[in-house]
Amino acid sequence: MSEKTALTTEDAPLTDHPYSQGVHAGDFVYVSGFGPVEPETLAEVEGDVTAQTQRCLENIEAVLAEADASLADAVKLTVYLDDMDDYDAMNDAYAEYVEGPVPPARVCVETARLPGDVAVEIDAVAYVPTS
Repeated sequence: MSEKTALTTEDAPLTDHPYSQGVHAGDFVYVSGFGPVEPETLAEVEGDVTAQTQRCLENIEAVLAEADASLADAVKLTVYLDDMDDYDAMNDAYAEYVEGPVPPARVCVETARLPGDVAVEIDAVAYVPTS
């Protein structure tokens, strides 16, 4: 099995919980789920699901950058919404960040409860060849 490397950046919310912001393993980067939290203050973003989706994706981009990657390298994202009625607004904000000829695969599920009082959380997997 290939070596695993933890990815850590102050440009995404840091946590004292027992998980990494991201892990680079072989040719893949796995980014933990991020809610709409400002890295500097750890405060939840005020605003609707659009603003919250933007912050989630900016947090993911910051972790991917630690592996010299970006959302263009993403192969799969999972979106967790606390209300599926927010799907269209989330999708519009998401589309601003995920472009290209081959967008990543995606799952979007409604969940009963997310940490804090947030509307969305997103995680990611990216393909980042090491050689």
